[in-house]
Amino acid sequence: MTTLTTDLIRAGAPIGAARAAMIMVHGRGASAEGILELANAFDARDVAYVAPQAEGGSWYPYSFMSPISQNEPYLSRALETLGGVVEDLQREGMPSERIVLLGFSQGACLALEFAARNARRFGGIVALSGGLIGPEGMKRNDAGTLAGTPVFLGCSDVDSHIPLARVHESAAVLTKLGGDVTEKIYRGMGHTIVQDEVDHVKKILQGIGSPENR
Repeated sequence: MTTLTTDLIRAGAPIGAARAAMIMVHGRGASAEGILELANAFDARDVAYVAPQAEGGSWYPYSFMSPISQNEPYLSRALETLGGVVEDLQREGMPSERIVLLGFSQGACLALEFAARNARRFGGIVALSGGLIGPEGMKRNDAGTLAGTPVFLGCSDVDSHIPLARVHESAAVLTKLGGDVTEKIYRGMGHTIVQDEVDHVKKILQGIGSPENR
């Protein structure tokens, strides 16, 4: 059974001293501690990193392309968990336009889905090997606007977990919602993370707090 916890693992700068915050969402079978290790690659010591943990290592039990009902109530609870983390950071003084949502694999799917359903100006949205949740052909009724939020989607052309068409569809949805979307498809990469993706994340983080974004 998949259950959730709102426990957060934290790293990086304290919220009160941080220029930005990043919510890092792990993939299936992984951990909050594991994805936080990725933060070391971003070379941004003035960023607060937080990562929620899914008990059992999974946010929802079935494929992200299964009918939504098959992944309930776990999907709704996972989305509520992310919403709670955003609210916690805001209460601690971090506005949403300085909060970056980043996920890998199942975590990337969850981060994208949360952003689409709760569109507003974020500091950034990063989906590493993921796509929006739901079966093929599902109609979406997302509202709100991402208001120019930088969005990065990176995926392999041969990812056995993430169909390339879903990455393209997700990029189109987020563009329609007002995101400033960059989509990169990597030849033969597989289901992993490469340095070019890390560099794109660095660029997003560097943009937060620059004069034009203050």
